[in-house]
Amino acid sequence: MSNAGEAAPGEPSTAGDGTAYDELPTETRRSVLRQSLSVGLATGAYGISFGALGVSSGLSILQTSLLSVLLFSGGSQFAVVGILGAGGTGSAAVATSTLLGVRNGLYALQTSRLLDVRGWRRLAAAHLTIDESTAVAVGQDLRRAGRLGFWATGLAVFVFWNLMTLLGAFVGNALGDPTRWGLDAAAAAAFTALLWPRLRSRDAAATMVLAIAIALLTSPLLPVGVPVILTVLAALVVGLTGGGRHERADEDDPEPDLDPGAEVAR
Repeated sequence: MSNAGEAAPGEPSTAGDGTAYDELPTETRRSVLRQSLSVGLATGAYGISFGALGVSSGLSILQTSLLSVLLFSGGSQFAVVGILGAGGTGSAAVATSTLLGVRNGLYALQTSRLLDVRGWRRLAAAHLTIDESTAVAVGQDLRRAGRLGFWATGLAVFVFWNLMTLLGAFVGNALGDPTRWGLDAAAAAAFTALLWPRLRSRDAAATMVLAIAIALLTSPLLPVGVPVILTVLAALVVGLTGGGRHERADEDDPEPDLDPGAEVAR
């Protein structure tokens, strides 16, 4: 039996303001770090195409790299260079990239409760709140494992993405079409691997099917990235039509395997 004030392994500790991860079981810690590194490598690989597109759209190597470091949101970055490369205005590029970045604000509703950080750590967390870090974080069974997954994945993607962006900016058009190398599929494959184990309930599966349908129907009609935002409607529809009943029924399970807040992000 643990003493009063002690946290269970992998759960938040009330001692101090820092975030420590040594309470996690060794195997859990290694598993989270392996997952974070694999997602970072898969996502970062596609950064080379952004670097190449950045210089081909008229940006310098320095401008391309700074855009990647400071904006750090793949969809928004591609929107900026795509619009500028097509002769669009700066205001149009900013407006479109901002629209695509709305989803990161939605992610923050979940990650802010999970991380519970203040000061400069809150600013760092905001910058690292992206698709990949959020997916790995909410996919963990333990809250502390989720925290580790968020920071490890966010930093891994940040490092590899920006290194590959710089490389892509240098090689430029010599790379050719990045789809030839399968780099465009790397991030999608990583997401599929992350989400598949989460589809353990009928509500989650229904949300997935509806989200896919929305994306397929709207992709030919709307700008790139907007269909992804619209897929949020899938979760609203499932929720408003009685979704969550299957999850609530699982509460009688004596061994729940999910953090209570994780279901929100599905």
